[in-house]
Amino acid sequence: MNIKETLFSLSNAVNVGNLHEASDIAFDILSKYAETERKDNLTVIGKIKGESDYTIMLDAHLDEVAFVVTDVDDKGFLTVAKCGGIDLRTLPARVVTVHGKEKIPAVFCSTPPHLSSGEKEYTDIGELKLDTCLGSSAKDIISVGDYVTYRQKATALNGTIVTGKSFDDRAGVVCLLELAERLSRKKLPVSVSFVLCDWEELGLRGSKIASFEVNPDEAVAIDVSFGDGPDISPDECGNISGGAMIGVSPVLCREISDKLFNIAKEKGILHQAEIMGGKTGTDGDVISTTQNGVKTGLVSIPLRNMHTDVELLDIKDIESICDILEQYILSGGVSNG
Repeated sequence: MNIKETLFSLSNAVNVGNLHEASDIAFDILSKYAETERKDNLTVIGKIKGESDYTIMLDAHLDEVAFVVTDVDDKGFLTVAKCGGIDLRTLPARVVTVHGKEKIPAVFCSTPPHLSSGEKEYTDIGELKLDTCLGSSAKDIISVGDYVTYRQKATALNGTIVTGKSFDDRAGVVCLLELAERLSRKKLPVSVSFVLCDWEELGLRGSKIASFEVNPDEAVAIDVSFGDGPDISPDECGNISGGAMIGVSPVLCREISDKLFNIAKEKGILHQAEIMGGKTGTDGDVISTTQNGVKTGLVSIPLRNMHTDVELLDIKDIESICDILEQYILSGGVSNG
């Protein structure tokens, strides 16, 4: 599988509410390598049977941050609400797609500096308007409740560095798809379930449902985390191109974390530690509390500009996660020490 091409395909697709383009793409790919089913229309669960019923679940989320239309006025201006955590400072002059009866391009309004008194700070997304340039005909095409998504197309920058929307967490999804392809060709000591879930950005909901359905013996969540950049403390981020970020937290299984570190060191795979004092803010938080409790690990891809349409990462960091987790599965996870 070409990791960059698959990431771009998933990034450019939409996955929010009843729109599930990315879910369809992921389902088609995963179905080539695993027994696959759909749950609640969006969540995808696949399984590769190993020599034992001991099951390791790998989790990533398909959904993206987006918006929903709350008002359409007579001049074609829209008011929206947030679906997920979005920094209002990044929105003025952004191009988006409104998913009405047709896909309509629109822009967040931006007041020219010549007409504004100082820099405007928005505290409520209701203060920002979207311009469709449709005038009164906007009401014929767009309705309250329609979704709005970023319009940015994924682009290669320098070498293996790429940028685009919804790399959070389509990059994690790509890891699962790549691992499914690799593992489908090998004899596995354990069974592996692949969970590509929805609703993470709305409160980690999808993985809670999916992990209850799978009821694994252990799990590893794959997500993105904060990459280094200007004005970001080194204590709060990982290094872009620094390899897989292996999570260490009181809510994660230290046995899994330690084994992931040991594999990375023994195999010479680029990696770095991510230390968290409490919850991780990922699906790992709820997977670990499923049923009687699940031993859960976390591996993350360092990402700049999170929850924007110009998220940035290094393809090599995705590859390092795939390399570590492939060896982890082939070793039997923590079932085999």
